[in-house]
Amino acid sequence: MVELQDTAYLVPPEDELLMIPGPTPVPREIRQAACRPLINHRGPKFVSLYRDIEAGLRPLFGTKEGTILVFPASGTGVMESAVVNLFSPGDRVVVGVMGEFGHRFAEIARAFGVNAEELNVPWGEAIGPDTLRAYLAGHDPAALAGVILTQNETSTGVTLDLAALGPVVKEFGLLLVVDAVSAFGGIPMRMDEWGVDVVVTASQKALMSPPGLGIVAVAPGAWTAVEKARLPRYYWDYRAARKFGERGETPYTPAVSLWYALQAGLKRIAATGLEATFTSHRRRGAMLRAGVRALGLETLVKDDAIASPTVTAVLVPPGVDGSKVLARLRDEKKIVAAGGQGQLKGKIWRFAHMGAVSEEDVITALNGLEEVLIAEGATRVAPGTAARAAREVAANVVR
Repeated sequence: MVELQDTAYLVPPEDELLMIPGPTPVPREIRQAACRPLINHRGPKFVSLYRDIEAGLRPLFGTKEGTILVFPASGTGVMESAVVNLFSPGDRVVVGVMGEFGHRFAEIARAFGVNAEELNVPWGEAIGPDTLRAYLAGHDPAALAGVILTQNETSTGVTLDLAALGPVVKEFGLLLVVDAVSAFGGIPMRMDEWGVDVVVTASQKALMSPPGLGIVAVAPGAWTAVEKARLPRYYWDYRAARKFGERGETPYTPAVSLWYALQAGLKRIAATGLEATFTSHRRRGAMLRAGVRALGLETLVKDDAIASPTVTAVLVPPGVDGSKVLARLRDEKKIVAAGGQGQLKGKIWRFAHMGAVSEEDVITALNGLEEVLIAEGATRVAPGTAARAAREVAANVVR
């Protein structure tokens, strides 16, 4: 058997600092893991891989008894999987919308004939427990099939307090589905404690792995809804995935190379420790916010209590061409950030600081942004102002 002795040519060094909200940078050892020889997905080696990944994901989901399923898919794919496995045509669900991805979940539900009612708050704000309780109190709980929430709204940089919202949903006896795509691995998830029934996420963000794996956790109590659901499903069928998963397999060919990468990403998180991983995300978020504010810029999220530890949205200042700044960052500084989506298109820049993005990467991004804004005449600060502010804040976040 021929083994790859040197995968360096397959794993080139990064030539850009990638700070978009996914895909995020993939560390070298994780990219190398994806280069491992393929194995029989119906053999004992894959069973071992399956069990190791299952064990690595369980503490991140915060569940002891939940069923963990992995699909070849994007985050949007497993959002769709939740709809078709939990609901039936004509069901009414409440979807919390505080940005583009909450709206996307509602659109997916509507595409399958589910009546999705949007509980909207201004983009840049969070849905609070009192708001959710008041909304649900205005409905007959028997007429609702569930609530769908976005834990971390990628388009705005807002994080929900699920510890407060989960119990509200349970007060009304409703199913709770959570999109944790840009939260998972960077922000705590405690399914069992918070009463979350189904969580969907993906590989390409805080898990530091390439895109291509959609990951789902289903609480024991949610299987009744799965059995009752009457929407069409085959590829997404949780029942089939659970049946095969009981013996350490998937119903159809898995993306084995991506499973190896995910395994390596989970090992990296485990070596760092969960609490240390979450703290480092909070610290990098605080650094980014402090740095851009030192430049005289405003963040979309005004209340730091709901500011995302994984992505920050920065308002483009009046008179500045936001797309030009992003282009100069990319072309001159080799720093790749993202623009806005939906109603925020052209109005914000988004900088991700999740996964393998380091504190020094945050400083590099702030220095690059500062230099471009000075060149554009959009700030008058002394060079190094943003970095100093970021480092001061970092010192105050517990390590």
